[in-house]
Amino acid sequence: MHSTTRNSLITLASVVFLLVIWKLIAVVIGADIIMPAPETTIRDFANIVKSPGFWPSVGATVLRGLAGFFISCILGLGVGIAAGLSSVVYWMVQPFLTIIRSTPVMAIILLALIWFNTELVPVFVSCLMGFPIVCGNIIQGIKNVDIQLVQMAHIYQVKPWRIVLELYLPSLLPFFMGGASTAMGIIWKVIIAAEILSQPVLGIGTQMQTAKTYLETARVLSWTIAIIGVSFFFESLMHALDNKFRAWR
Repeated sequence: MHSTTRNSLITLASVVFLLVIWKLIAVVIGADIIMPAPETTIRDFANIVKSPGFWPSVGATVLRGLAGFFISCILGLGVGIAAGLSSVVYWMVQPFLTIIRSTPVMAIILLALIWFNTELVPVFVSCLMGFPIVCGNIIQGIKNVDIQLVQMAHIYQVKPWRIVLELYLPSLLPFFMGGASTAMGIIWKVIIAAEILSQPVLGIGTQMQTAKTYLETARVLSWTIAIIGVSFFFESLMHALDNKFRAWR
């Protein structure tokens, strides 16, 4: 059997096993308000997909997530390159990176609620969570460049653009893509948490909080499936881009 087919069958079997366990738990509990059955959740998911507010809510969350992701990548790339090339900048940046990594996400969300309006809170929080990941990876990528090759290039008066393209870029790309992929995975979790607390007009997190208020557990699970789908799509896209870059190298 072809390895791809075998892996797909293993994944399918894992999903079926999860659904069976879910169904058994729902049967044992016997209360939809606590644990609705898979078929109940699937029916509810089909209903929300057909509702007029589904795609605007998904679109709003996706836009916030992508905005936070791109801002964190741009800032992480710029600060990471500066810190990788300069020890002074590196030691200036380290306390900030440590503080951001150590601060609980909920604390950042609560502070953002004080500082910004509800529409900007998820963007700010997701950007702040993704920034240290990208920045740290870029710093490692810069330090991974063979300094002797760089010195030799300067001695032989190699043009700066060739040093960047042929020495720094090949070293940075894997680290950047790794950091971006990790940030992309984390950002969707952070976005939902921020939307649940900030309650923007449109957003998956807002819809989940509304469903929770009315004890609509199946609806909460339905919106959870929606954000899992969004996360899976963009993480698969990042994985495909990473493979393209590896092939290009």
